[in-house]
Amino acid sequence: MADTEAVALDASLPATEPQAAHHAQPRLLLRFSPPVLLGVSLVLAAATSSLVGMDGTEWLAAGILAAAALVLQLWWDRVARSRPGPSAASAAYYALRSALAFGLAWMNPFCAFYAAVGCFDTERLVPRRWIPLGLLATAATISGAQLGGLPPDDTASWVFYGMLVAANMGIFLTVQQDAGKEEDRARKRVAIIRELEHTNLALERALVENAALHDQLLLQAREAGIADERRRLAAEIHDTVAQDLTGVIAQLQAVTDTQIQGAARVHAERALQLARHSLGEARRAVANLAPVALAEDALPEALKTTVVRWSERTGVRAEFTLTGSDKPLHEEVEATLLRIVAEALSNAARHAKATRVGVTLSYMGEEVVLDVRDDGQGFDPSALPERDTASGFGLAGMRARAERLAGELTVESEPGLGTAVSARVPSVPYES
Repeated sequence: MADTEAVALDASLPATEPQAAHHAQPRLLLRFSPPVLLGVSLVLAAATSSLVGMDGTEWLAAGILAAAALVLQLWWDRVARSRPGPSAASAAYYALRSALAFGLAWMNPFCAFYAAVGCFDTERLVPRRWIPLGLLATAATISGAQLGGLPPDDTASWVFYGMLVAANMGIFLTVQQDAGKEEDRARKRVAIIRELEHTNLALERALVENAALHDQLLLQAREAGIADERRRLAAEIHDTVAQDLTGVIAQLQAVTDTQIQGAARVHAERALQLARHSLGEARRAVANLAPVALAEDALPEALKTTVVRWSERTGVRAEFTLTGSDKPLHEEVEATLLRIVAEALSNAARHAKATRVGVTLSYMGEEVVLDVRDDGQGFDPSALPERDTASGFGLAGMRARAERLAGELTVESEPGLGTAVSARVPSVPYES
């Protein structure tokens, strides 16, 4: 596919336009300049025949040479279509044309205009090693016309003729060398433009590939975001509705187990209270997943309310302590700390068999630390079973919440010595 595109590009590169023009111009010169200059030479010869002193024999010879030059040009126009570059045929054409031009200039020096075409098409017709010889033939004819006609009359004229040939040869060679350099520069420019076109094509391919990769990364990021949001939503439901429903079940179980009407009424009221709270949490989760307690109070007050309600529900003595200067935190930080407390208290109620629980919130400059300690039966953290999807999120869920905020959660516990859960998260300020 890439090769096909490259070939297609080569066929339509802007760099080919100068190259095509570069080749078209010499073809036009080779085709039309010789007959045009031949016609100009004959017209000037006719106009100056009395000045030069051409007789009938010379005119007959000039006519024969002119006809031969025209036939030669017609032959070359047909041959040049199949042989565009220097070849034996083109070299023969150049030699014959130079000889005819020399003969016409011998009859009348103004016919040297026909020989002048050899100044700019030598390198197109003559092989490189024979170019100086071809230019010498052209210089010899033009120098004779500059001298006033051939042959020179005396020795001085021959010397002056030789000087003219040398001067013309120097000019022709200099121009030819400059033209060669310019042609080389033109070829280099064409190569550079062509290389730039290929580079642009490669860049376009890279941009297309990058766009596809960008779309793929966006899709993966979206899928990862959806998965993370699902996990967060599951944790939110577990920390709110599931925990409240667990409390409702516990209170209703206490109602069924007691025969005392007053105690049964107390448990029933607590179950009703928990059910209403669970309903509010469920509605809030659908709305914006922000804890109801944080919608009503700041984080310290929300934590204190959670601890008091948990103590009333479980009958376990619980205290909340605030250290440091409290300040508004980002809503995600506050929600995470509140959920960690709720989960830690739930674990203490279900597993610890504690008689006392302490919750401490500490503002420590760049960090906020939350500690939950109980005097329960404790456990061996290294011996915890893998989490079951039906048993809640527990320590793994709390740790995931803290790590989501670039924080950490540590657990210290030993059998019979209670448990201490400590969550440390960055103190990200509230954004209005």
